[in-house]
Amino acid sequence: MTGQAAHSERAARLMELLGLTEDELCRTLDTDPLTLLSGQLDHSSELPILLALLDEPAAQAGPKLLRRWVRANGPHGRPIDALIRRDFAAFEDALADLAECGFVLRAGGGT
Repeated sequence: MTGQAAHSERAARLMELLGLTEDELCRTLDTDPLTLLSGQLDHSSELPILLALLDEPAAQAGPKLLRRWVRANGPHGRPIDALIRRDFAAFEDALADLAECGFVLRAGGGT
């Protein structure tokens, strides 16, 4: 697999895991749709880091819960909002909260 194909595959995985729209993914990775589609995300060091952060939650809770969680209000706001404003520290804090809860969403947390 070429580097470009690997980047495209990783971006698609992130999009699938969190149920992101193309616009949300582009904002998270600070790129445009053409660069995203071409797989030329060489500048995006965030992509492998985000996927690594999501490995355990994806294995423990699965993508279905992650898609709900990313849009749910929590102590740090909605994780999707942290992602699209590229506040990766807040996103990581929200993931830590999810892990602390045993990868369970509390009732009333979703939007």
